[in-house]
Amino acid sequence: MALILKNATFINWKTLEFRNCHILAMEGKDAPIFLFDDLDEMEISVNDLILDCQGKLVTKSFAVGHHHVYSALARGMGAPKKNPENFREILQYVWWTLDKSLDKEMIEASALATAFTCAKAGSTFVIDHHASPNCIEGSLEIIAAAFEKVGVNHLLCYEITDRDGLDKAEKGLQETENYLNNRQALVGLHASFTVSDGTLKKAVGLAEKYNSGIHTHVAEDKYDQEHCVANYGKRVVERFSEAGVLDFSKTILGHCLHISESERELITRSRAFVVQNTESNLNNNVGYFNSVGLGENILLGTDGMHSDMLRSAQAAFFVGQGFDKIGFSEAYQRFRMVHQYLALNGFTGDGDNNLVVLDYDSPTEINQENFLGHFIFGFSSRHVCHVISDGKLIVKDRIIQTVDEAEMLHFTREQSVRLWERMKKLT
Repeated sequence: MALILKNATFINWKTLEFRNCHILAMEGKDAPIFLFDDLDEMEISVNDLILDCQGKLVTKSFAVGHHHVYSALARGMGAPKKNPENFREILQYVWWTLDKSLDKEMIEASALATAFTCAKAGSTFVIDHHASPNCIEGSLEIIAAAFEKVGVNHLLCYEITDRDGLDKAEKGLQETENYLNNRQALVGLHASFTVSDGTLKKAVGLAEKYNSGIHTHVAEDKYDQEHCVANYGKRVVERFSEAGVLDFSKTILGHCLHISESERELITRSRAFVVQNTESNLNNNVGYFNSVGLGENILLGTDGMHSDMLRSAQAAFFVGQGFDKIGFSEAYQRFRMVHQYLALNGFTGDGDNNLVVLDYDSPTEINQENFLGHFIFGFSSRHVCHVISDGKLIVKDRIIQTVDEAEMLHFTREQSVRLWERMKKLT
């Protein structure tokens, strides 16, 4: 069975070339697509699904460079027992309280909600950084199963940390190894200030053993640097570089806000990628991303704030006008760099047969020359009409096809109430 998108305006995501054609998307992991100028050229089977895309734009679907499944049920939750006065207190009184409260059902609900919202916003691949210190064993497989139920591909890791004790750090390492034995994955670390030298060494060893990389937060707040200098006599990127974190092309360094010129040089000379999370940085009041001296290996993420990558790209552009060197083309390049990261490192699930169909009701003409202007000032997730993942239609006319939306939302809301009640007992 194949999927045919007839009468489409296809936009090549690399060149931005426009072509009016019919698209044949083959089903399967990383299967190809074929473009035809005439329907008569195509061999159409009675089992093939045909969608008329007259007046619509079709291009490669989107991908999230850094997400947090564990935050999916936070929307609308009550205030913490203490109003956080700094970044470390935001972690302590909000996110570390939340992640400690998660059980298997809540993790499943969080993963379903994340995959659901990503798909409806046009993303068919998610790189996630998960934490659930009181429910570590099997947590990554729960997330993977939920994502696959919706039809979203993934690259997961567990956030290894010493903040809950060395026994929990060991459990995080074991969960990571168990998962790496069966799945493509990264080795997750929380941040330098919650990871001892011993745990850092073991994590890098896992990455080496399984030809993986490290996914970690770097200098998201000044505290990370202050702690590293006080405890290790060096800055965060220097510490990670000496430990081998930057030796992998699969390594993802989140945030990188408070880094020096010499740290920027270390990152640029390495094979690692940096992921920018503008809105999360604004929400936590930790500073502004600046790409100067970091090279071109920059991805965009949502950091669990939401699942809308178009919104992330536009935020990076607008906020960057005062704090970064970023134009239309740089914003789009960062938006699409995740595909190059995945391809470079041989990860599966982001092939050509992952597509998004945009019902873009622009009052002005759109073409190859002005596409980037529409990307920054026009596109939004409301324009996502159909989404194809691995050649399968997972969103049709803005409705998820793979799960019952009402049933799923009932489950996630049920679990959110349980989560909030449990959080009250911890605080």
